[in-house]
This record gives sequence, C-alpha cells and structure tokens, in this order.
Amino acid sequence: MGGKHLGKIREWICFCNFKANMNEAMSTSEILEKLIKSPNAIKIIEAAQSIFEKEKIDRLKFYDLTHENFKAEFINGEIVLHSPARLRHLVVSTNLTTSLHTYVNEKELGLVGVEKMMIRLTRNDYEPDICFFKKERANKFTSDQALFPAPDFVVEILSDSTEKIDRGIKFIDYAAHGVSEYWIIDPAKKTIEKYLLQQGEYYLEVKLSAEGRLQSTVVDGFLVELGELFM
Repeated sequence: MGGKHLGKIREWICFCNFKANMNEAMSTSEILEKLIKSPNAIKIIEAAQSIFEKEKIDRLKFYDLTHENFKAEFINGEIVLHSPARLRHLVVSTNLTTSLHTYVNEKELGLVGVEKMMIRLTRNDYEPDICFFKKERANKFTSDQALFPAPDFVVEILSDSTEKIDRGIKFIDYAAHGVSEYWIIDPAKKTIEKYLLQQGEYYLEVKLSAEGRLQSTVVDGFLVELGELFM
C-alpha cells in the first residue's frame, strides 16, 4: 500500500481528533460527507480496505497465539500485551468480582466473566477486567465457547499502561456495540465512574471517591460499598 494513501487516512484521523479535542466531535455522517466530497475518496477507501484485509489475517494469527496464561488484546490491528497487575488492582478485582458473582448467582441473573473472557467486537478483541451478560443471552453460550459478544455491563480497572485504552478506544467501542453500563475504577485514586449508554454514547451518571455506595443499573439491585472495595 502506498505511503501517500496511508498519509491521507492519517490526515482524516488527525482532523477528526482535532475536532474532538475542540469539543466538536464529528458524527459518522459528517465524516462520510467530508470524505465523499474529497477527490481522493476512492483512493482513501481502497487504502482503508487494504488495511482491514491485512487486519483480518493478523486477527486469525492472534487467535492462534492466545492461550489461558497469555493476557492480550487485539486493538486496531495490533496485539496489545498486558503486564502483571499491581496488588491494588488485584484487590479491587477480587473484591468486586466476588461480590458481583455471588449476587448474580443467588438471583440467577446471568453470567459474570473475569479477565480471560475474550470479547469479540466488529474490529477488536478485548479481555475486560469484569463483565456481565444477562441470563437470556448467557443461556445461549456453549461450554466450549471461546469468543463472546459485547456484554451488557463492563468494568475496567485502570493501570498506568491501560488508562489511555480504557478511556479511549474501549470507551468508544463499548458504546458503539451497545454495552449498556460501563464502570471505570481507579484503584490508585480510589474512585469509580459509572457511565450509562444514551443514544449510542456514554454519559457520566456519577463519580464516587473512596466512600459511598454505587448501584448498578444493568445488574438489577446490585450495590457495592466503596469502603469495602479498595485496599
């Protein structure tokens, strides 16, 4: 693929990022309208198609590489490896998972997934720290299933290496694929942000620090005490 074509795609990305940084996020229709009006539209589309075809091949290779002791994600054509988590991350993950799993099982609400559950979206593959599927969806899964659709609820626990991804591409991707509720937990600052999906985008419903009680919207009746979550 010619560098000129790739350069054109990067121009579009830079333009869209600039608009977003100016709090003027472009809609899909606005991006398409601008692209269609460009004399280089066909070349840009062909270049993008070439990139996506290569991604398909690389994605299949990624599936062959992954195994139970290998924590990695496939994001925009690249394999992203994750380093071992810090203790504060593990404490939050264990405490929240235990509480959520116990509650969901008692109420027979669905399925809770932890870390190694591979979520396959249109372009990317993620392993969320914690996720939840409602019963009617979870009942369709098979015992040997390895790839799963977008969950109903996702929790990501921040680290220095993942914060940009959790607040960036995952934030956009989860919303685009209908994940109704998204929690972002910062174990260092002891905060939880709860986002809910509205018209295809997330809005921040609440942000709590250190103390307080947070209730899930998707997991009916589930409450978490922040004081019992952090170390």
